[in-house]
Amino acid sequence: MTESGLVVVDKPAGLTSHDVVARVRRLAGTRKVGHAGTLDPMATGVLVVGVERATRLLGHLMLTEKVYEATVRLGVSTTTDDAEGEVIAETAAAFHQPGLVDAEFGEQVGDILQVPTRVSAIKVDGKRAYQRVRDGDEVELKARQVTIHSLEVLDQRIVGEWLDVDISVRCSSGTYVRAIARDVGAALGVGGHLTALRRTAVGPYQLDAAHTLDELAEELTILPIRDAARAAFTSVDLDDAAAADVRVGRPLDLPVDGLSALFAPDGEFLALYEPRDGRARPVAVFV
Repeated sequence: MTESGLVVVDKPAGLTSHDVVARVRRLAGTRKVGHAGTLDPMATGVLVVGVERATRLLGHLMLTEKVYEATVRLGVSTTTDDAEGEVIAETAAAFHQPGLVDAEFGEQVGDILQVPTRVSAIKVDGKRAYQRVRDGDEVELKARQVTIHSLEVLDQRIVGEWLDVDISVRCSSGTYVRAIARDVGAALGVGGHLTALRRTAVGPYQLDAAHTLDELAEELTILPIRDAARAAFTSVDLDDAAAADVRVGRPLDLPVDGLSALFAPDGEFLALYEPRDGRARPVAVFV
């Protein structure tokens, strides 16, 4: 039987997240595979894939912060806010001074209201926004609050009449880096879109621990579910009596600090619990 755990993939450009899941299904010999946090086909980098019981961890992992490196082209707007869309406007941007560009990107840091890109996977009346756009529908998405913990401008380069800006972004789940490119371009009056995107971390899972699909084809590296849970959540080690209660989902008189991973004395990962109504109560039991 295939081991339950996470596969940290370094996704190549040109593949959808679903393509990666299909590849891991073949390598792992199981249909029970899913991913946490979609990456667009043009994007590369960390895609966390769950195998067997670890697929149930994915919804909780999606809530963690993410880190990206990206290149924004100022002066060109597209239908998708990235390089895969059709160009809808061009405006010379090479004249912008670096300090002004830095300052405008700085305005994106903090708790902000961000309108998701129209070709996102957000559902509108039961259908994905990107599908509605493809079908020719007008799509208006509501702004929602996201948190951009940090945004660093790494480099600026003049490319013809345009300005390419390399940035590093650490942000909450649900943040669209494409929308940052769009909004900074709009604020500067020249438009903007994303030409490159690489995710370097999802919560505790970093690029240096990721494997390419070619490497995984040689050796399928699965981070065991117990190790994955310890890396991502506060860990609580239980005695035998408490572990027996957790196995059947009983609440515990136990202080837990937010969503926590509970372990049996032998190190087996048992469940995720959270504080609620004065006790530790189950969110998901894995045994």
